[in-house]
Amino acid sequence: MIFFDVYFFNNFEDRLLLNFSIIIPVYNRPQEINALLESLVLQDFSEDFEVLIIEDGSEHSSEKIVEKYTDQLRIHYHFKENTGAGDSRNFGMQKASGDYCIILDSDIILPKQYLSEVQKALSDNFTDAFGGPDAAHQSFTSLQKAINYSMTSLLTTGGIRGKKKSVGKFQPRSFNFGISKKAFEKTQGFSTMKNGEDIDLSLRLWENGFETQLIETAFVYHKRRSNLMHFFEQTYGFGTARPVLNARYPQTAKWIYWFPSIWSFGLLLSVWVALLGQFVLIDCYAVYLALIFSDSFVQNKNIHVAFLSIFTSMTQFFGYGLGFLTAQFSVKK
Repeated sequence: MIFFDVYFFNNFEDRLLLNFSIIIPVYNRPQEINALLESLVLQDFSEDFEVLIIEDGSEHSSEKIVEKYTDQLRIHYHFKENTGAGDSRNFGMQKASGDYCIILDSDIILPKQYLSEVQKALSDNFTDAFGGPDAAHQSFTSLQKAINYSMTSLLTTGGIRGKKKSVGKFQPRSFNFGISKKAFEKTQGFSTMKNGEDIDLSLRLWENGFETQLIETAFVYHKRRSNLMHFFEQTYGFGTARPVLNARYPQTAKWIYWFPSIWSFGLLLSVWVALLGQFVLIDCYAVYLALIFSDSFVQNKNIHVAFLSIFTSMTQFFGYGLGFLTAQFSVKK
């Protein structure tokens, strides 16, 4: 096990200086950790910070990868039994020495200014939690770029995952989530929910009087899933979480959460009525998918990514919609 004594420079000058602890749970993804740690080495951040790798019972250990960075990062490696990402994040925050934890997924790459942007934003407007958007790195595959488009576009998600103009109170997502040690200790961190645990934590933060914010400049490059089946499974999981959250926090339930299910049913219906000679409904879907193609092409400047964005968006709607309906009629009210 790799362990180092941790210290932090205390130099408040005229601004707030936070001691950051970077928490990274990992499960069978050593090569992803390598890319993330390399991006942490390249940060232009001038202050000290620590990194905690929480190996969640992996069969393919990341310890050898972590050892490569012992001379470049102040790093801790912890191996624990497999209990899931949420519990592993809590484990890391319990071990953290900093007064502010930044939680990242293992499939993240950070731009070099990430920590500096977080420090600046929290110095200007401190909140006990924050989230940041995600983007597609130029090295990502066309499918990864298309998935990123579907997950972040105003046309598909309404921009709830990082488009500031489209949201009210921002709910940080666990792939890029910051939380003060004080807020963690008060809320006890992530729940045992397999999906939607980040939204659940955001709602409990608000219930306990803590504020959250979106830091638009603290974006990350998020690789996400590598094929459509994995993406479908991921979005299906997201869909199953929402009825559970609605039952726990009925004041947050909105009709818009039904939209992917309605959209999916409508598409199937449009195909059926088209076979009967009625094309109005399917023409509406064709226009919408054409808008997705055009918008993705404008954003990505790549016709292949734009074409794939049609299929990733449909996969997202069907996955989330089916997951939502499955949970909606099985969750205990």
